[in-house]
Amino acid sequence: MMNTIAEKARGFILEPVETFQKSRTDEPGAVLAYLVALLLINAVFSAIVTAVVVNLMPFLAGFASGLPLPALIFFAALAGGFVLTLVFAAWVHLWVYIFGGRKGIMQTAVAVIYGQTPRLLLGWIPFVGFLFTLWSLVLSILGIRELQELSTLKAILVMAVAVLIPVILIILIAAYLLIGSVTMTSVPSPVAGPFPLQ
Repeated sequence: MMNTIAEKARGFILEPVETFQKSRTDEPGAVLAYLVALLLINAVFSAIVTAVVVNLMPFLAGFASGLPLPALIFFAALAGGFVLTLVFAAWVHLWVYIFGGRKGIMQTAVAVIYGQTPRLLLGWIPFVGFLFTLWSLVLSILGIRELQELSTLKAILVMAVAVLIPVILIILIAAYLLIGSVTMTSVPSPVAGPFPLQ
């Protein structure tokens, strides 16, 4: 089982198009087992990095609300990663369908899950992890193109829309909360001090 997962991960990194083509008939159980194995790797290394950071900056340990911060990161990366990947796959499939993909949601899920290979294996590395996230987006585009039989342009548009809409919403919500917190902060009155003006 682990040999199969390792071989498949190697295939997606070195020969992604051929590996996606061979993965058309993968069973859902095998795809989910692959996802869980890679999430486990990501969670372990993310927790180790967090432990090192907390050791260097102990004041961060207080943000975990009683739980050790590395343990919190581990469970968030494992459980949260599993749920978010499946939700993201469903969200991507909506756009796949809009752009003409008719091969079924499972093929989209396969493209998204297998496309996450670089991010889950190496995205935990500080400072350069985002590069593996970008690589995963490219792999997901290739997967959608191959498994949904869409053009490269349509596959790019699917991922661009699926990624940009949540990013824009997050930015808008963050901006709204920031503006709200700034406008709600009271400005002290000059007459409210210990020596009021006469």
